[in-house]
Amino acid sequence: MPKADKRSKKPDWYPLDNAGTLYAAIQKERYSAIYRFSAVMDRQVDPAALQRAVDRTMPRFPGFRVRIKKGLFWHYFEPNDAPGPFVCPDMANPCQPVRFRENNGWLVRFFYYEKRISLEVFHALSDGAGALTFFRTLLAVYLRELGEDIPSGSGVLDVDAPPDPEEMEDAYTRYAGRKVLRGGWQRTAYPNTSRAEPFYTLNVTMGFLPVDRLKEVAKSYGASITEYLTAVLLQAILDNQRQEGRRREKPVALAIPINLRGYFPSKTLRNFILTVRPAIDPALGEYTFPEIVAQVHHFLRLHLNRQEMRAIFTGNVHFTTNRFLQLIPIFFKNPVMSLSYRLVAARPYSATYTNPGAFAVPPEMAPHITRMEVILGQATRPAPHCASISYGNQMEITFAGTGESSETERRFFTHLVREGIPVKVESNRTR
Repeated sequence: MPKADKRSKKPDWYPLDNAGTLYAAIQKERYSAIYRFSAVMDRQVDPAALQRAVDRTMPRFPGFRVRIKKGLFWHYFEPNDAPGPFVCPDMANPCQPVRFRENNGWLVRFFYYEKRISLEVFHALSDGAGALTFFRTLLAVYLRELGEDIPSGSGVLDVDAPPDPEEMEDAYTRYAGRKVLRGGWQRTAYPNTSRAEPFYTLNVTMGFLPVDRLKEVAKSYGASITEYLTAVLLQAILDNQRQEGRRREKPVALAIPINLRGYFPSKTLRNFILTVRPAIDPALGEYTFPEIVAQVHHFLRLHLNRQEMRAIFTGNVHFTTNRFLQLIPIFFKNPVMSLSYRLVAARPYSATYTNPGAFAVPPEMAPHITRMEVILGQATRPAPHCASISYGNQMEITFAGTGESSETERRFFTHLVREGIPVKVESNRTR
């Protein structure tokens, strides 16, 4: 074969980025590194048209058209040419754990129910920003299948154009520097758990509220929407702990994923996020809510800078590129990474809160989508995680977890109502 042909040949495998490597190692039956985005449309979903849209969209996104394989030293992706992925009627318990050998190896799922279209993604493939680009493009293609004239652009990729190679880049490796910043040993946080539901039951509670009123209240505290909602969640969990009457109260801390594309320009559709840890330690004394908002505001403004964030993810890149670790077989490496996750990425946190921001679409698409929704999958313990997304003037906030208690979401939404923010709540809970 001529050299030119070899260079133009599609790669037959893809390495995982360092975030993907972690998610592949820790995926278990009782932990779901799956997240879901849903769009509620203006009409009943046409499953046949949605399947055609999936078939047309998938080739444009090679990073989503893969299966995961276990090598001797690391997991890796290879192109998936198996039938599918197929559109399915929705299920009662979303975001079920991925099983690498099932469903023809597909790591993305598509569901429909009445007017709702849902996409589920295994986090090793992509973060929320990358998945939303994929989902926005899929919805545009679906609307075209229904006869609507939806242009490419404004975040909708052209499915007839070849993929941009930069969309597949490992941005962590591209921007990694030499300086490594070690965070040190973080204190154990209050776990905010309750008795576990029967496997597999994911309790989902959604709140819908107006963005303009939410922004007005957040501004009154000198905070952004994300900073304000982070503070409300911290307050709710602090109240949970106080109600337990612990003699020694633990810190309450949140894992907040940050989209690094705003700090390090990249077109990647793979993972490119970093987690920060705002926390309140009640052992230091009682905090008023305005003080909690101020703590969150100043913490995020202090630590969200290119220099510090680069030094942190550089350490993660060095871990996966370390020559000694590369030679350790995967069956030794995965248990160590799983233990490390429990100690470093679960123990110091009470919950996760992620806010990918506003879902923007071309003007021609806007009338056909009535609202957006987001759900995080099952955590490593029976505690709720929180996620939010806005569309137009509606913010949707979801709590999802496998614990019986609904105190966190009750306190959270009650606080918003007391602040004069109207909230409509929906839930799949049966009690």
